[in-house]
Amino acid sequence: QVQLVESGGGLVQAGGSLRLSCTTSRRTFSGYFVGWFRQVPGKEREFVAGIKWSYGNTDYADSVKGRFTISRDTARNTVYLQMNSLKSEDTAVYFCAANAFGRTTMRPEQYDYWGQGTQVTVSS
Repeated sequence: QVQLVESGGGLVQAGGSLRLSCTTSRRTFSGYFVGWFRQVPGKEREFVAGIKWSYGNTDYADSVKGRFTISRDTARNTVYLQMNSLKSEDTAVYFCAANAFGRTTMRPEQYDYWGQGTQVTVSS
């Protein structure tokens, strides 16, 4: 079983920035599509951004486009989510997930592996 671990969450003021990191127990993310999701109580898990590890193709939810950037560091075997211009509505638990077949998808049920989540809280 592949294990994913997120880090970098915390409390920031509106307008501030955070960078989340995702690592895997696998040797590399090679062949995966890696996505970031977020979830608030009472709401379904929401796709935020994703990246094809092999080629660097990226996808973003409209709500974060222009503010968030997903990237990868092959040397460190890490996927990042740089979050800028944070808003109160960005407050959520953020999860890293992977589709093992490299399929681009926004549907949580199509992801094979998940991290435990990291809390991001944006204060006003």
